[in-house]
Amino acid sequence: MRNHTSLTEFILRGIPQTEGLEPVLFVLFSFIYLFTLLGNLLIFTAITSSSALHTPMYFFLGLLSIFDMLFPSVTCPKMLLYLSGQSRAISYEGCAAQLFFYHFLGSTEGCLYSVMAYDRFVAICHPLRYMLIMKPEVCVSLVTVSFLVGCLQATILTSFTFHLTYCGPREVDHFFCDIPAVLPLACNDSSLAQRVGSVNVGLLALTLLFSVCVSYTHIGIAILRIRSAEGRQKAFSTCSAHLTAILCAYGPVIIIYLQRAPNPLLGAVVQILNNIVSPMLNSLIYSLRNKEVKNSLKRVFQNIVPSV
Repeated sequence: MRNHTSLTEFILRGIPQTEGLEPVLFVLFSFIYLFTLLGNLLIFTAITSSSALHTPMYFFLGLLSIFDMLFPSVTCPKMLLYLSGQSRAISYEGCAAQLFFYHFLGSTEGCLYSVMAYDRFVAICHPLRYMLIMKPEVCVSLVTVSFLVGCLQATILTSFTFHLTYCGPREVDHFFCDIPAVLPLACNDSSLAQRVGSVNVGLLALTLLFSVCVSYTHIGIAILRIRSAEGRQKAFSTCSAHLTAILCAYGPVIIIYLQRAPNPLLGAVVQILNNIVSPMLNSLIYSLRNKEVKNSLKRVFQNIVPSV
């Protein structure tokens, strides 16, 4: 067997077909990233500062806001660095960490969407038993299971990807380290890791999406049975924001990992939507479509600026 020298770093090639647009992209993505952090921080502050929002629904929404701050932080800071003219190099360990936390946070957030759908199902289909079913210990258990699923998923994917030898080309044809971009650089057969990645990501995404569909099917039936138009409108408004956020999150994942012939430009655009734009949209969706959050945000701003 030939002796191979393992790589100590990779080079991120960035977003395809954007040469010369780095300054514009830097300004655009900096604004989106800062808006995402600020928007989700405000939602988290509004939830924690208002005793009226200390319910299971807003407990999960507060956690979602934290994840929407952490998830883009896995890839965006490094991307902004090289868009500003800094080095595109990322260490081997940094690449592995980026891949791990990307899938850990993404998988956990996907589980959290399913938990939130179940919470809405209990609230609308079993309103009288809601607080009995969604007890604090049950909420904590559901979140713990979500964390464990995300950690297990990320550990499997990272292990299968980085147990391979990387000794030759080191240019990652993407703006961050993800499985489809890293595996082609391996010196040995990566077919098993590729299959494991596609099956695991696809299976988890479809399973979670199926659980959301089951919950919302029951919710839809329950809403149709409500006699008053006002009651139907109120029930629908509590779910529409969550359902919109789910569509924004799962759409890109399914496009990326289930396409047969990956297109680099399409993959990069979809990943940007998934990594940076969706977390920003969540803060807008939940703040603009939720009266309780809007009222709490007004109180937060009034405390900061008394004259408002």
